[in-house]
Amino acid sequence: MEPIVGLLYSMVDGNYRRLKSIVGGMSQRELDYKGPKQNYNSTAQLLRHLALVDLNWVFRIKGEIMPLNLENKYGPILDEDNRLPQFDGIPLDVLLKEYDDVMDMIKTLCQQLTDLQLTRIIEYENGNQATIQWGIWHIADHSRYHQAHINQLRKWFNES
Repeated sequence: MEPIVGLLYSMVDGNYRRLKSIVGGMSQRELDYKGPKQNYNSTAQLLRHLALVDLNWVFRIKGEIMPLNLENKYGPILDEDNRLPQFDGIPLDVLLKEYDDVMDMIKTLCQQLTDLQLTRIIEYENGNQATIQWGIWHIADHSRYHQAHINQLRKWFNES
């Protein structure tokens, strides 16, 4: 990888490794736990959400439309109530295997990018624009953001 692309990719990869260590060994009950009053997103929902958002960024950066089979596999971003879709009962190893597949796509994409391409402008949700560099940085930052939620869920689960 080129130097700047490699630096950005290492942020994404490092955060994904941290995420996997946070959820490692989680029981199905904890994976589906939605907080003390059952009104938060579960770890399962957050894992699927992160994988889908990252997958969307891969196809945005490539300038391609996400294939329908992947859209169907990873599900919609939001359900009919504008919330993260429910994913209760999906085992952790399945969620992580699917996310591993997305991370492999990110790695392949980064291996093909040049540092000069990082300044190219791409569109994302609702007509917003960003550079490819910002998109890759956002993948890493978004993961860290939801890791905090997962850590809070783990704390609440252990206290219950």
